[in-house]
Amino acid sequence: MNQCPNFKKCGGCQYLDMPYEKQLEKKQKELSVLLKPFCKVNPIVGMEHPFHYRNKVHAVMARDRKGNIISGVYKEGTHMVLPVETCLIEDERADAIIQTVRKLLPSFKMKVYDEDTGYGFLRHVLVRTAHRTGEVMVVLVTASPVFPSKNNFVKALRKVHPEITTVVQNVNNRGTSMVLGDKEHVLYGPGFIVDELCGRKFRISSKSFYQINPIQTERLYNLAIEAAGLTGKETVVDAYCGIGTIGLVAAGKAGNVIGVELNRDAVRDAVTNAKMNQIKNIRFYNNDAGKFMVQMASEGAKADVVFMDPPRSGSTEEFIHAVATLAPKRVVYVSCGPETLARDLAWFKKEGYQAVEAWGVDMFPMTVHVETVALLTRKAR
Repeated sequence: MNQCPNFKKCGGCQYLDMPYEKQLEKKQKELSVLLKPFCKVNPIVGMEHPFHYRNKVHAVMARDRKGNIISGVYKEGTHMVLPVETCLIEDERADAIIQTVRKLLPSFKMKVYDEDTGYGFLRHVLVRTAHRTGEVMVVLVTASPVFPSKNNFVKALRKVHPEITTVVQNVNNRGTSMVLGDKEHVLYGPGFIVDELCGRKFRISSKSFYQINPIQTERLYNLAIEAAGLTGKETVVDAYCGIGTIGLVAAGKAGNVIGVELNRDAVRDAVTNAKMNQIKNIRFYNNDAGKFMVQMASEGAKADVVFMDPPRSGSTEEFIHAVATLAPKRVVYVSCGPETLARDLAWFKKEGYQAVEAWGVDMFPMTVHVETVALLTRKAR
């Protein structure tokens, strides 16, 4: 089953040596054990083709002991770069583009960055691909803003890969392990790509948060929106809304949607996405979602449905109390960690919310991770 030379070294996959059906069984069992005490657990939604699903691929540029240029990932828990030619879970176009960048470097006399000495030019290559539209973005992360013969480099790269629709130079001169710096220059194309998800368009820039596996994300969102039981009249709050994905998809079936997100850049993207899709019944607020909902409740505002998609660490007791203060009839919880979901369902129970059912969605085949959608309803008081 496993044909990867880096399996067990890079830390990207844990289940590569396990048949896919077995992986799904294992994840299903894990979900059942954790969530059975709270609600019915539906069969997990797997992928038909569980390989090459990652639409965002990042490679570190370095040299091996012999001085050859390599590109790859840090070996798990270290700063040693493992060379990666192809990866079974990454988009194949992205892998091919990274290889081409590496091969072009010597003819452009371009040095790769050396972490120890702080010398060198090219630090990382990031490739983002749009599943539906086929657009491709290449981000070249450089240690200095001066990029000699950049136009010729882009031309040479696009000659091999005409599918590339935009190339961006990101300047990162910090001595940290952060991949992207703050300054960017667009070298070719519009500086972003557009993808479609559940019939909506999304603009993705180098720093935008966007789901890694678009095929399964559509299934996840469709399940979440079905669970919400929208009829076209509801007021919906999309908490932790990011670039507005769930809210924008739900807007077509709701009365009005309020998206709340702490990250200012994400809110800017969300507003752009709403305009691009000509969606008028959605408003975005740059705020802490918990505080925002408490504020809403104190002003006598109501919400019928709250969507929440917290980080892997799950939600907090304060946040869940804030949701309960707003008293929506339904809460749709999208989780990327079953353990924290189980903990949070217990907190919801204390606040008078009953979990009804849950669906596992395999967003990250070959890995231990599993996403879950859980529907909660308010108990009659």
